[in-house]
Amino acid sequence: MLWGLRSVTAGITRAFGAELHKFISRCTSNRIVAFLSGIGVTGLLQSSTATALIVSGFCDRGLLTVGAGITVMLGANVGTALIAQALSFDLEWLMPVMLFAGYVIFSIYQKKGKLAHIGRAMIGLAIMLLALYWIRDAAAPLKNSEVLPIVLKSLDTDPIFSVLVATILTWLCHSSLAIILLLVSLVGGGVLPVHLGLAMVLGANLGGAIAPLMATLKDSPQASRVPLGNLMTRFAGVLLMLPFLHFIQGYFQALGRTDHQILVNFHVMLNVILALLFIPFTGLVAKVTMRIIPDRKDNGEDPGRPRYLDIKELNTPAIALSSTARETLRMADIVQNMLEDTIVALRTNDETLVYRIRARDDVLDNLHKAIKLYMAKMTRGSLDPSESKQYVQILSFSTNLEAVGDTIDKSMMEMAMVKIRSHKRFSVQGWEEILDIHNQVMETIRLAQSVFLTGDPKLARRLIESKDRLRLAEVRGTENHMQRIREGIPETIESSGIHLDIIRDYRRINALMATVAYPILEETGQLSESRLKPAG
Repeated sequence: MLWGLRSVTAGITRAFGAELHKFISRCTSNRIVAFLSGIGVTGLLQSSTATALIVSGFCDRGLLTVGAGITVMLGANVGTALIAQALSFDLEWLMPVMLFAGYVIFSIYQKKGKLAHIGRAMIGLAIMLLALYWIRDAAAPLKNSEVLPIVLKSLDTDPIFSVLVATILTWLCHSSLAIILLLVSLVGGGVLPVHLGLAMVLGANLGGAIAPLMATLKDSPQASRVPLGNLMTRFAGVLLMLPFLHFIQGYFQALGRTDHQILVNFHVMLNVILALLFIPFTGLVAKVTMRIIPDRKDNGEDPGRPRYLDIKELNTPAIALSSTARETLRMADIVQNMLEDTIVALRTNDETLVYRIRARDDVLDNLHKAIKLYMAKMTRGSLDPSESKQYVQILSFSTNLEAVGDTIDKSMMEMAMVKIRSHKRFSVQGWEEILDIHNQVMETIRLAQSVFLTGDPKLARRLIESKDRLRLAEVRGTENHMQRIREGIPETIESSGIHLDIIRDYRRINALMATVAYPILEETGQLSESRLKPAG
C-alpha cells in the first residue's frame, strides 16, 4: 500500500507538479480559497506530507506567509481525510480497470510526457486498492488469535498509549493515509475494536504532521513554521477529542454507521472541526510558531551556497529543472561581474581586485559542483523529451560557465599579475582593441543568458553571428598588433605576449558562451554540419 501510495504521489507530482505549485501560489488570496486549494492539491497528490513540503518551500522563498501556509495545510488535512473516505468504499471493481488502463497508458507513452506519469499514478492507485483487500483478508485469522487479545488489552486500558503507538507508526511510515486505511481494514475485519481504532486515528493524524516537520528542521525557520503550526493544530485535535471517544462512537452507531464507516467518518469530522476552529486564528498560530522557531541571526550569506536547489523538489522534474536554471543564471551573473572587473584590473593594475576576482572563481566552482550533484539525483527516466533537452542544456551551460571562470582565474588574472609586477603597459591602440573585444564578449555573455532563458532561435542566431564578428575582430587586432611591432612601438613590444594571450582568452570565453545556441539552431535546421566546402 505504501508503494502504491508513493507511485500515485510521484506520478501526479511529475505530471502536474509545476501546475500544482502555480495553483497553490495563486490561491492564497484569502483564507477560504487557501483552504480549498489545500483540499484540491492533496486530493490529487493523495499525500498531505507532499503538500506540506510544497507549502514550506513557498514560505522559505517568501512567496507565502506562514498564516496562509497553515490555512492550506488545514485544507490538506481535510483532503487526505476525504481520500480515506473514498477509498473505504467497495471499489473492488475499479482495481483491475485502473491497473489495466494504467499499464497500457504507461507502456504506450513511456518517456513521452505527462501521460506516462498519469499511467503510473493509475497503477499505484490500483495497487493501493489491491493492498486494502489483501490486508483485510490476511487480518481475518487474527480474530481467532490467542495473542491478539493480550496485546489489545494493554492498549485498551491506556488510550494515550494507543495514540502514541499510532503516532510512531505513522511517523515511521510517513503516511497518515496508509495507516488510516490499515486501521479501517482491521476494524472492518473485526480484528480491532472500534473505540481503540478511534484513538489510533488520533495518533495517525498526529504522526502525519511529524514527518514534514522533521524534513524541514534543517531548512530556514520560515520553512519549518508551517509544519510546526500543522502539528500544533493536530495536537489540539487530540486533546479535544480524546476524552469524548466513547460518546463519538455511540453517536455514529446511533446513526447506523458500520464499524469501518465510524472510523473514516470520525477522521473527516476531526479535520473539518479543526479547520473550522483554526481558520480564523491562523495568524495567531503563525505568531506562536515564530516564537518557538525565531529567525536566525544573519551572519552573512555564503556566496558559494546554492540558493534555489531544494532536495524536496527532485520528485517534480519541471520545478527541479527550473531551480537549477535559476542557479545557473546566478553563475552567469558572477561570470559577468568577474569579466567586468577584469578589464578594470587590467587598466588600473589593482592587485587587490585581482585577488577578489580569483576568489569568485571558487564560488563558481562550488555552485557548479552543487548543480552537478543535484542534477545527478534526478531520475533521467522520469523526464519527458523536452525536460531531457533542458537537462542537457543546463548541465552544458553551467559547465561552460565554470570553464569561463577558470579561464579568467588561471589565465587572465595570471597575466594581469605579470603586467602589474613587471610594470608593463599597453599601447593606446592596443588598449582600444582589447576594450573593443571586451565589450563584444560582454554583449555575448548577456545574449547567451537570454538564449539560455528563452530558447529563442532568433537570439541564438545573433549569438552565433557575434562569434563570427569577434573572430574577425581578433584577426584584425592581431594584424594591427604585428604592424605596431614592426613600427617599433615600445609599449606594444614589451606587452606583446600579454596582449595576444588576453585576446586569445577573450575569444575562448566568447566561444564557450556561444555554444548555448547550437542545440537550438540544430533543432530548427538553421545550422550546417560543417563550414568546409565540399572537396573538389
